[in-house]
Amino acid sequence: MLQCTAVTLLPPDAVLRLLAPGLDDPGDPEPYVLCELGEHHGPHAEHAAFLRPGRTPDSAAQWFFWAGHGTERAHRTGRAPWCPALLRRFDTDVVRRCSFFDHHPAPHSWDVDDPLGDLIAERLVPGDSPEG
Repeated sequence: MLQCTAVTLLPPDAVLRLLAPGLDDPGDPEPYVLCELGEHHGPHAEHAAFLRPGRTPDSAAQWFFWAGHGTERAHRTGRAPWCPALLRRFDTDVVRRCSFFDHHPAPHSWDVDDPLGDLIAERLVPGDSPEG
């Protein structure tokens, strides 16, 4: 399944929370977020973007959720635990965790294809720099 193509601007209050003192350096957050879930449709579909990890690998992460369009768009930020689903490949004994939040809609992260991310990754070459 392809990744959802929904995108939205981060409201100023969400950006301020990302830059709050006492948090690890978040860098300069992008002014927009992309939905990371698999394609999902409907008038009440809620989109989600990962913002920052929890303090430990197993602690809840910060997510940005939004639904609706235009002036009807509603958003919220919140901490959500990770999805507990695991994918184990018996031939290689590799285990992958779902990288979405618990009780997410649509398929698990390993079943979501991100064509843009794949295209960017293909073009990255070690030592390559925009400065030349």
